[in-house]
Amino acid sequence: MPATRPSSDLILHRLTSSDCEIKLKAIREVKNQIIGNRTKKLSYIKLGAVPVLAAVLASADADSTPGSSLVVQSAAALGSFACGVDAGVRAILDAGAFPHLIRLLSAADDKVVDAAARSLRMIYQSKLAPKYDFYKEQDMGFLLSLLKSGNENLTGLGASIVIHSCETSDEQNILCHAGALEKFISLLDGSLSQRDSSLESIAAILKNNPEVVSKFVDLQSRRALSSIIELTKDRYSQTRLLASLCLICVKNSSSCYLQDTGIETKLINILLELLDDSGKVGDNACFAFSSLVAEKDVQKLAFEANAIDKLNSHLQNCALHPKRLEGIFLALAALCSKLECCRSKFLSLQVLNMLVDALTYDDANVRTAACICLKNVSRSIKNSSAGYFTNERIITTLVRLLSDRSTSVQVAALGAISNLVIDFTPQKSKFIQCGGIKELVHLTKSMDSSLRLNAVWALRNMVFLADKMCKEKVFLELTVSSVASLICDPEPSVQEQALALVRNLVDGCIDCVEYAFAEDGIILDAVGRQLQKSSKIEIGIQGMYLLSNIACGNESHKEAVMQLLFSEAENGSHSFFSQFLLSNDSRLRPSALWVIVNLTFPSSPGAFGRIVKLRSVGIVSQIKKMVNDPCMDVKLRARQALGQIITYGDN
Repeated sequence: MPATRPSSDLILHRLTSSDCEIKLKAIREVKNQIIGNRTKKLSYIKLGAVPVLAAVLASADADSTPGSSLVVQSAAALGSFACGVDAGVRAILDAGAFPHLIRLLSAADDKVVDAAARSLRMIYQSKLAPKYDFYKEQDMGFLLSLLKSGNENLTGLGASIVIHSCETSDEQNILCHAGALEKFISLLDGSLSQRDSSLESIAAILKNNPEVVSKFVDLQSRRALSSIIELTKDRYSQTRLLASLCLICVKNSSSCYLQDTGIETKLINILLELLDDSGKVGDNACFAFSSLVAEKDVQKLAFEANAIDKLNSHLQNCALHPKRLEGIFLALAALCSKLECCRSKFLSLQVLNMLVDALTYDDANVRTAACICLKNVSRSIKNSSAGYFTNERIITTLVRLLSDRSTSVQVAALGAISNLVIDFTPQKSKFIQCGGIKELVHLTKSMDSSLRLNAVWALRNMVFLADKMCKEKVFLELTVSSVASLICDPEPSVQEQALALVRNLVDGCIDCVEYAFAEDGIILDAVGRQLQKSSKIEIGIQGMYLLSNIACGNESHKEAVMQLLFSEAENGSHSFFSQFLLSNDSRLRPSALWVIVNLTFPSSPGAFGRIVKLRSVGIVSQIKKMVNDPCMDVKLRARQALGQIITYGDN
């Protein structure tokens, strides 16, 4: 009969044996059992194997023959625990094994160094791995020593550290100035593993950093760039993908670096071809494609390359991995973000039903991607007004997603809702019937600023050109005090959208203007406070259009605006309104002038008195200087306002 495999408990007991041979054999058995077996890994982690292995690293003498074998096998086992299992990485870090692995990189025995380096590379594949501090001179020196090493495992570890930890522009700049780019470029001539890890590191250092991209392009008289372009033709799909990612980083920084090579079309075709890979390369190609087609000119090239048809073809595969599904929807979202022809093509292929199905997918990332895709496809006024998105299933599903357990799903659903409810009565009616307003108002009270921001934005669009009944429902659900609080929110972006919400609420009939004066005018008071102290241009713009809409009301409404702008506390030429008229921002100046236009409309009984006030505080003099403004919108608005003012005389 075949020998029975020892139980996990027995092996664990042998791991703590004082006999080196017994312990070594037990470590090998653990390592062999857990390789590629997630269930076994989790079982041994639960039994406490990782702290025992960490203790071996800490106590064994790596310079002796038996100790070296124990260390090599323990490090290899820990690397297996870390591979693809965050629980394993967490257990390794909690057991204190990480610093011992770092220490072993300096061992005299190359086998020990290699085992420690491989284990650390596995750890650095996880988001749980410690963030490397590039700002510390000692740490930076250690990283560069790894990259300059002739040991492939050590250079690979250095690359893994960069890929994991290089996130900010400052960190990218530090690595660039330290010569990391030059080292990674030199490693492109190494083994396949070195080449791919170097390409991924280069992409991490270049991403969204025009300064570093500029220095990279000039390296070796542009030969470095040429080398990467050449690698897009490599026989290995992973290499082609990573080389493409580097070029996308260069292109997204400035298209001028690649404009003579026709590289955009080549990259589109490479990535569409890589979608046929059924593994990770195909998954990641989708994400790379969505990054490539961010701009309208590249979207047009992708459209001409039948990208939507090809993505749709892959979408028909019912056995898609969640990551692939997420990537395809993000790629379609990017393609449909700006071009009407792409949105129309998407809808003509009957993909919408699959998209709606994906809104309820088990994986939160897929739900998020589906919401983003729906948001971009629904940007089409033509298709929205044609009723493509009036399907009750779409609206009810999105409303349910507002209480999703994932914040990213909630934010993405809010983005889709914002597009669906703007200016289209059927969608607004269905949204109200599904209890959507109550859900939005609830999210305006969230502690998460991204949820507050997007919830207020959706409500802003909900009341845009809405009828009085819709506005009344939103206003009553929000309450006056909540609106005032949102205007004074700690986040400037929320303040801006809250002002835009009130701007849309008070747009229209006299009754709508009254919303700003409810409960002793606490909303209007909040508006005044924010305009006086805010330094964000967009807040000023929304505030001015809000006041402009109020100034379209009756005489008491107009006088309230005058009081807010020119109270005794406001000193004429030094008032915030005067400063708005003098602003360098060509959006703020016309918004302020609209307020004057509506305050001085000739048929208004109190227009003359308001003009006298405007003269006395120096506003009319300012407007006279604006009639030849370089901005056409400012010039037209200034002349309109001045024309109304001089109706009552020019002195």
